[in-house]
Amino acid sequence: MRPAVSDRGAAPVSAGSPRVVVFGDVIDDIIVTPSGDIRPDTDTPASIVRTAGGSAANSAAWLAWAGCHVDFVGRVHVTDLERHRALLVEARVSPHLLGEPDLPTGAIVVIVSPDGARTMLTQRGANAALSPRDIGAERLSRANHLHFTGYSIFRHARTSDFPELIQRAHEADVTVSVDPGSAGFIEDFGRDRFLDAIDGADIVVPNLDEGRALTGLPDPASIVDSLVDRFPLVALTLGREGVALGTNDGIRLSAPSKAMHAVDTTGAGDAFCASFLSVLLHGPSRDRDVLARAVSSGLDTAARAVASVGARPVPTA
Repeated sequence: MRPAVSDRGAAPVSAGSPRVVVFGDVIDDIIVTPSGDIRPDTDTPASIVRTAGGSAANSAAWLAWAGCHVDFVGRVHVTDLERHRALLVEARVSPHLLGEPDLPTGAIVVIVSPDGARTMLTQRGANAALSPRDIGAERLSRANHLHFTGYSIFRHARTSDFPELIQRAHEADVTVSVDPGSAGFIEDFGRDRFLDAIDGADIVVPNLDEGRALTGLPDPASIVDSLVDRFPLVALTLGREGVALGTNDGIRLSAPSKAMHAVDTTGAGDAFCASFLSVLLHGPSRDRDVLARAVSSGLDTAARAVASVGARPVPTA
C-alpha cells in the first residue's frame, strides 16, 4: 500500500518502496520576482532567490518526497559536484553526478510575474553533455521505473539513443515516463523528431502548451485522444484548469486544480508528475480508481509546490 503523503512532510521510504532512476537536467535557478513592471534601461526592485532546480532533478526530489527510492543521473561543472550532491542527498535522492571540466553547471533565470507565471532564460551548460549511455545495464536492472525529460533530448546529437534506452528499460522490465519539458524547444527540435525520440514510452506527462506542440491540436480532449494513440497513458496538465488524463484502453478522467494561491509556479509540473507516478508505482494496478487517486495526489503536491518559492520540496520541521 502506498504511504500517505500529506502537508506534514515527506512520505516514508521502506524496503518495498519502488526504485526509480531519473536522468536529466540539474540547474541553478535564479528566481526573480519584480516588485512591479520591469523598467528598461534602469533599476527595478525585485526579490532574487537562488535555488537548485532542473526539471529532472526536481522530479527526483519530489519522487523521493513521495516515498520512492530515487537514483539521479546528471552532469554539472566539476566545481559544483559536491554542492549538488549534498542538495540531492538532503532531498533523500541518491546522486550519481558526473563532472564536466569545460561546461558550466546549467542555469536558468526565472522571472515570475504577479500572477505566478514564469519567463525563463536558459543556459543548458553541462546538461548538454548528458547521454542515455550514462545509464548502464546494472542501474536499470535494480530499477522499477525510469523517468526523463525532453530537456535531455533537445541538444543530444544521437536522437536514436533515447528509443534505444526505452527498449533497454523494457527489456529489464522497467517502465518509462517522459515529461516533454518545453513547448518552445519541441517546436525548435521538430514535433515528429521528438515523438520518434520518445517512441515506446509508457507514460507521457505534458502540459497544455507541450501537448499542442506535440499534436498541433488546440483543446485538451483532442490532445489526449491523439497522444494515447501512441502512448498507453497520458496525463495532460492544464495549470489552473487541473489535469486531463487518458489511456489507450479508453479511460478518460479530468480534475480541477487544488491550488488556492500561487507564489511561484516553478516546478509545479515536476511535483505533479512525481506524486502521480508514485501512486502508480506503489499500486498493483492502473484501473480507473488508481488513476483517479494518482491524479488527486499529483494535484495536491502541485498545490504544495506553488505555495512557496523554489522548485523542490520545502523541508518541514
